Amino acid sequence: MTLIAVVGATGTGKSEFALDVADAIAARGGTAEIVNADAMQLYRGMDIGTAKLTVDERRGVPHHLLDVLDVTDEASVAAYQLEARAAISAIRERGAVPLLVGGSGLYVSAVLYEFEFPGTDAEVRARLEAELERDGRGALHRRLRELDAPTAEAVGPHNARRIVRALEVIEVTGEPAAARLPDEPVPWTQHETVRLHVDRDALVPRLDARVERMWRDGIVDEVRGLIPRGIERGVTASRAIGYAQAIAEVHERMPRADAIAETQALTRRYARRQVGWFRRYADATVIDATDADARAAQVRRLATLD
Repeated sequence: MTLIAVVGATGTGKSEFALDVADAIAARGGTAEIVNADAMQLYRGMDIGTAKLTVDERRGVPHHLLDVLDVTDEASVAAYQLEARAAISAIRERGAVPLLVGGSGLYVSAVLYEFEFPGTDAEVRARLEAELERDGRGALHRRLRELDAPTAEAVGPHNARRIVRALEVIEVTGEPAAARLPDEPVPWTQHETVRLHVDRDALVPRLDARVERMWRDGIVDEVRGLIPRGIERGVTASRAIGYAQAIAEVHERMPRADAIAETQALTRRYARRQVGWFRRYADATVIDATDADARAAQVRRLATLD
């Protein structure tokens, strides 16, 4: 069975599109199962801020790699690669079509393409983390931008953990992290990629409204429930867009209006980085996510793949 990957920036409707494909496959007598490729949806309890579908919203389609980490766990792309590929292989063995769905670019690439992760060096990591504490993430991000501009752009200036990891890779391997994902990567398996696109002028209002809806739906209360479970100790979870700001609001370090505005600004920047990452997928079929006819045509096509 061909692996179908549904990718794109946040707010482009990937989850709904994938469910439409699964329904179309079912209508033809087949079955499909979804493998999550959103790093933050790996976390239990982080639902509102990640736009995680509820069980009822999943239309009876099996979903994998949702809610598999505690908020105190550190997400690992290398571990995810192994787990996602195992899930895809198991889905195929059941005679179903695997759908890889999400917007975390490195996670998607780690599954779709041959990509080996370099080891770690405890001394290098400790030194970089000490520099992070002393000099701040801005200084380390500037260094990363000088050494590896594509990775610096993809990581962004706010993700301290990934900045440190990228610098560690450069020091350990002697080559930029971006060099490990060549322009013409070797596929891990037969796959078909669809990239959902929304013009930025239309996407930005969607993203801003989505953030406002997160607050209306209760992300602050969700965070209050996650604090006793250790979200503030989580290296990855505590820095997730929306969650860091909601934590600040809970502790009265940031008023609600500022928390929302900062989350909107970071979400827009993240979406821009996602667009840049997925634009590298030269073999992807790009469709306008706002064009209902184009979406329907692609759903019908994907449902007929062997």
